[in-house]
Amino acid sequence: MHILIDECLPRELGDELIGHEVTTVQEAGWAGFKNGQLLKKISGSFETFITIDKRIENELEIPRDVALITIRAPSNRIQDLRPLVSELLRAIKTTKPGRSTRVGRITRR
Repeated sequence: MHILIDECLPRELGDELIGHEVTTVQEAGWAGFKNGQLLKKISGSFETFITIDKRIENELEIPRDVALITIRAPSNRIQDLRPLVSELLRAIKTTKPGRSTRVGRITRR
């Protein structure tokens, strides 16, 4: 699966997604693009987009050929994301193109 990780997530998250081809927004040359522009670029190039930005799923139309996964975590630090990797891998397998799903939840420390 070809996955794009949003620029608000650490590159190390991609290293955790074993078995998938992972690219960051920065590596794709799309850093700084507005969310709507970014989703248009993703369509046809990536099968899954992973973000922590909940506004994307609420404000924009998801391309028909892209699965959107939004991570809910206390922060975007890799230490807060690693415990969600198994759930994230399941979501990558099961989220259909054109749909979105959430992984994790925010809990108070």
